[in-house]
Amino acid sequence: MTDQELLSGYVDVWWQAVNDFTDLLEELDEDDWARPTDLPGWDVKAVASHVAHLESVLAGNPEETADVGDPDHVTGFMGLYTEVGVVTRRDASPDAIINEIRAAATARHTRLLAEPPTDAAAKPEAVFGGIGWDWRTLLRNRPLDVWMHEQDVRRAVDRPGGMDSPAARHTAEYLAESLGYVLAKRVGAPAGTSAVLEMEGSDPYAFVVNESGRGERLAAVPEDPTVRLRMDREAFIRLAGGRCDPEPGTVHVDGDQDLGQRVLDALATTP
Repeated sequence: MTDQELLSGYVDVWWQAVNDFTDLLEELDEDDWARPTDLPGWDVKAVASHVAHLESVLAGNPEETADVGDPDHVTGFMGLYTEVGVVTRRDASPDAIINEIRAAATARHTRLLAEPPTDAAAKPEAVFGGIGWDWRTLLRNRPLDVWMHEQDVRRAVDRPGGMDSPAARHTAEYLAESLGYVLAKRVGAPAGTSAVLEMEGSDPYAFVVNESGRGERLAAVPEDPTVRLRMDREAFIRLAGGRCDPEPGTVHVDGDQDLGQRVLDALATTP
């Protein structure tokens, strides 16, 4: 697969994620927009405002500025940056936020189709917050961000769904790649320790801690790994996203129970 084909695939998944997200927002009533999400300090409107902010900047609109104060839920530079989009849209109507997302995403989608990036390692002209991402990282992360926030909204308004979309699979399998890092670095498992993730809807992911102390992905799934984690896609997303606990009975650990619990406790790799 060429870089252009890889990146175009990411663009297609992101575009579908944007449409799914805005379609969901269109269904909400006024009370829904004020419902708290699993993200500390953010209600549904804040989540939608955040997506509008990033898509606006990526579409080429100027960076925004605002005094965000010192809210308890904000930590680090990126937390301050993302809060700007929430603050600048506090007086915006739901329709205005939805229209902004659609307009910005449409402008960027049109440009990406007309002039598709061909080098995954090249740097885009516009990346929010001055992050030095290349095309591969930027375009791979956008479907994840939009879809994760769709799920934040769905849980807040009790409208489950979207678990079988292309963006759902993209996000789950992207996050599953971090299992080796979690096993080796966050948990600190010794060399030779192996872990398998069996996630509903995807092929198994298997990793072993190599002699250098790094989580190495295995081409073949071992028959008797040190620990095997079995769960549905939503349970994994909740754990890897650090959002909330999975529903009871949706996660199963085979093998080393203590190691399995430590891995589950350390799975959160995205805000």
